[in-house]
Amino acid sequence: MKIAVTYENGQVFQHFGHTEQFKVYEVADGKVVSSAVLPTNGSGHGALAGFLRERGVDTLICGGIGGGARTALAEAGITLYPGASGEADAQVAALLAGSLSYDPDTVCAHHEGHGEGHDCGSHSCGH
Repeated sequence: MKIAVTYENGQVFQHFGHTEQFKVYEVADGKVVSSAVLPTNGSGHGALAGFLRERGVDTLICGGIGGGARTALAEAGITLYPGASGEADAQVAALLAGSLSYDPDTVCAHHEGHGEGHDCGSHSCGH
């Protein structure tokens, strides 16, 4: 199993489509056996699903995420845990322990009415 987390300064980054790096965790027997921070090299939104798939990722923990990215991840066969926040390593540990706090309905609808530069943070935009 490979788990990716949108990543910035040790925390779950709150906007999937603008993440500049993922922390990718290799999991075996329910434990993290290795991890690495991977730069996205400017890939954005839909391209990020392919970026993750090419690296064998099957699970993603993130903050806000838009509908197009959700669709791209589903098509790539990647299980999504949106609406997470806090320290990335702790969120992966919580997922493996079955106690991850996330919101399956979290969306980031900044493309649909929010001004440029809006950061949805960890809230559901409600659009």
